Amino acid sequence: MKKYYQLIQNGMSADLYIYGDITSFPWYEDDVSSFTLSKELEALEVENINCYINSYGGEVAEGLAIYNQLKRHAAKVTTICDGFACSAASVIFMAGDERIMNSASLLMIHNAWSYANGNAEELRKQADDLEVITQASINAYMQSVTITEAELKTLMDAESWILPADALAMGFATTIADEPENNQASQSVKNQMVAKLTFEPSLENTFVQSTIPEEYLQKVIDDAFAKFSEAEKQIEPTPEPDPIPEPAQENKLKKFLSSL
Repeated sequence: MKKYYQLIQNGMSADLYIYGDITSFPWYEDDVSSFTLSKELEALEVENINCYINSYGGEVAEGLAIYNQLKRHAAKVTTICDGFACSAASVIFMAGDERIMNSASLLMIHNAWSYANGNAEELRKQADDLEVITQASINAYMQSVTITEAELKTLMDAESWILPADALAMGFATTIADEPENNQASQSVKNQMVAKLTFEPSLENTFVQSTIPEEYLQKVIDDAFAKFSEAEKQIEPTPEPDPIPEPAQENKLKKFLSSL
């Protein structure tokens, strides 16, 4: 019978499936404990571990232990959210060197909680203890996320469900598996400048290849970026590029660069 939780080695790679609750008492076949997993991980001599997750979470201590076991393993770890990675499972998700969301998947993060009983002092202590326990998960998230700790705590206070695009934007994820590559945003200003200057509008309001050599444009732009860097360091700017373009072409370049 195929288990929901299983570890399969194939050559120098291993596939780990966490498709169940994370608990210190693995009564059912889909339950995962740090003890059973650690024994299997210790025996693995692989270069890559792919960890597939679909879990509502479970015990904080177990989730943190699995997170740390994966982090310290010598193999490259890739975590993949196949459905839900909630609570403690979202902490395990953060153990990946590469963290992949599918477009039809969700993370959920929240503060640690527990049942409590006792007198007023005991209940106050329980509340203080839960804040410390929650901080351990916060420390795991903060290793990778790009938001501030205050922003992260606000999300956890709200028991937030996080969509793939938001997970990517905030640094929980590094990739969305089935997102088209041609829709990826570019942060290269230099590449955008080359593209804009290499193509110019025609009378029919379409774009045609510019008569300015692309090699020359690249040199002009490289020199412009070098000047910006030197200005910040209070260094004298470099000489104008040589050769000088024809007057009409030079005017176009100056007008574009002055608009930046």
